[in-house]
Amino acid sequence: MKKKTIIMIITLASIFVLACVLGLYREQLSSPASPVDRAENADVTNQETSEPEATEDIPNKASHTPFTEFSKEFKAAIQSTIKFFSNQESHIVAIGDSLTQGVGDSTKQGGYVGILDSQLNADANLVTFDNYGKRGNRTDQLLKRIDEPEIVKSLKRADIVIMTIGANDIMQVLKENFTNITYEAFSKERVNYEKRLHQIFAKLEELNPNASVYLVGFYNPFQQYFEHIKELDMIVDDWNHTSEQVAKEAGATFIPTKDIFISTEVNLFADDHFHPNDFGYKLIAERILNYLVIE
Repeated sequence: MKKKTIIMIITLASIFVLACVLGLYREQLSSPASPVDRAENADVTNQETSEPEATEDIPNKASHTPFTEFSKEFKAAIQSTIKFFSNQESHIVAIGDSLTQGVGDSTKQGGYVGILDSQLNADANLVTFDNYGKRGNRTDQLLKRIDEPEIVKSLKRADIVIMTIGANDIMQVLKENFTNITYEAFSKERVNYEKRLHQIFAKLEELNPNASVYLVGFYNPFQQYFEHIKELDMIVDDWNHTSEQVAKEAGATFIPTKDIFISTEVNLFADDHFHPNDFGYKLIAERILNYLVIE
């Protein structure tokens, strides 16, 4: 495909992203919002490289909320995991971006982290959870946040670390090259992403060499609208491959999610058409749990 064609079709996706962001902004202006909601919406365009703002408005502890309609496989995995955790005190730390924070979860209970917490601790407090997800975080920002005393303390006593990061690195390419987007721009930034991801894993290893670390992969939020644009899928696949390779080299586990969101029958996205909705987070939680059980 000619370069100018790639520029055109990928720019269509960029326009769609901008429309989603503007839609969220208009909704914020037209309706009252809590301080937490205002902070979440503001973080859509939070791309500064300086130290992120304090995250007191984001709950670190996932609350127990009843989730229903799980698959039989999920329920079986829950029981197996509960049996494993019942023999020891365990601490799980979730770090990363909006997917860890749980943006799109209508219950505001932390997305997949809240689901894992509510299910694993339904009958007894077997596992403690700390959720340090922050909307808008890129790899460079997460590198700084890992040095924050509270997060350092939590990571040092973690048995399991679950991380989502990198989607905002991709979005940054869109924003910085909005008028001249090419496939090569994403490939170039992917090299920088790879370096920073190595640094993140190195920090985690330094803080806690005994923790089991899981990196959750990317999905393609544009699949439902631009299924015929293969370049978008290529970008997601490339970044997933890099993530998997870095995780493998660091002795961590890569958890794929792209296949989960390839569905034309069930809506898995929130109103922003980018983050998962409640059911999307349920499927992510089920996938993560299956990998925890395998371990």
